[in-house]
Amino acid sequence: MNLKNVIFENKSGVAYITINRPGAANTMDYTTAQELMQVALACDENPSVRAAVLTGAGSVFSAGGDLKSFAAQGAALPTHLKEVTTYLHAAISRLVRMRAPLIASVNGVAAGAGMALMMAADLAVAGESARFVMAYTRVGLTPDGSSTYFLPRLVGLRRALELSLTNRLLNAQEALQWGIINRIVPDAALADETEKLARELAAGPTLAFGATKELLHRSWTESLETQMELEARSIAAISRTDDTNEGIAAFIAKRPGIFSAR
Repeated sequence: MNLKNVIFENKSGVAYITINRPGAANTMDYTTAQELMQVALACDENPSVRAAVLTGAGSVFSAGGDLKSFAAQGAALPTHLKEVTTYLHAAISRLVRMRAPLIASVNGVAAGAGMALMMAADLAVAGESARFVMAYTRVGLTPDGSSTYFLPRLVGLRRALELSLTNRLLNAQEALQWGIINRIVPDAALADETEKLARELAAGPTLAFGATKELLHRSWTESLETQMELEARSIAAISRTDDTNEGIAAFIAKRPGIFSAR
């Protein structure tokens, strides 16, 4: 891939996705959204990817939409926003639905679409100086990037409304308490701690991870009985894999499992 605003690397089963516009606070413009979709497809289609990390270059995760590029559109802004969100939303859909777990490694500010991307990840690790803000209504826009889907599920409707209408800025400790992130680490240790977690996940049962993600996401819209039937079918299907055989054998032998994603 010939990428301009996103760095994409696949190292020994871990895909690293870095939004690379540090001079523009890693904001989302048309090109960045399009490239995020390309790398999301690459992750989803490559069976060697068994975990993924999403972060921002420099000292900011992502400050959201590129308002300067939006302002330059003039009367064409509505069409432009539909184009940008088409690519951004396709990227998020693929990242959420892929088998490999996605970790957001949050350095600095995650605002607007940056906060949306972070919330869409399966896990989020933040540096102690990280800050989180919805930011959309501050400039007269409404949320995008799946944030109205994930935010109320993470924090509840009342808090989601507060964050969306008042644009309250959360520090890392508050974000942890509200359930927006999973853990806080010292800023200097963020990359190493994220790497450690990614390697741990990449060595795990990727097929079971993917099936578990699918079950949890479907649980929001299914009845109890339907969800239990999906669980029964999923656990039966996954039991046919080499990973299940290895996992059970390793447990009985009291040794670590060696999973192959087969």
